[in-house]
Amino acid sequence: MPNTYRFGLERTLDISVSGMMAQRLEMELVASNLANINTTRSIQGGPYCRRLAIFEEKPLDFAQTLMRAEQKITGGGGVDIADVAEDHAPYQRVYKPGHPDADPYGFVMMPNVDMAKEMTNLVYSSRLYDANITAFNAAKKMAQETMQLP
Repeated sequence: MPNTYRFGLERTLDISVSGMMAQRLEMELVASNLANINTTRSIQGGPYCRRLAIFEEKPLDFAQTLMRAEQKITGGGGVDIADVAEDHAPYQRVYKPGHPDADPYGFVMMPNVDMAKEMTNLVYSSRLYDANITAFNAAKKMAQETMQLP
């Protein structure tokens, strides 16, 4: 039984760390999107395209899957970043006749980045990051208290 408890505590820490890493990437993408909110010329040509993180459940190895099946435990092994994809939302067409990238009618294609949406995602990711820190610290405290038992 102690081996099972150790496994559960280690997994709790691993899951919290994977969540923190995923949310850190999400916040970096939000920062990149906000930094390029007015970029009309990108390396690919055309306006900057908003980037999104695609998350997936981290797969468990065979031993972990077997142990979870024996103990009838559900749930995965944390979160993994599957990909960073571009948002296919349409670009914003803005009237700016003096802009160097304006078409003959004075319209400029601006990035598909929405400030309100990005700020909402930033707050949400920050809260999830904090929640993972709280879970990590609680598991760490349980492990420390367990080691101090007589």
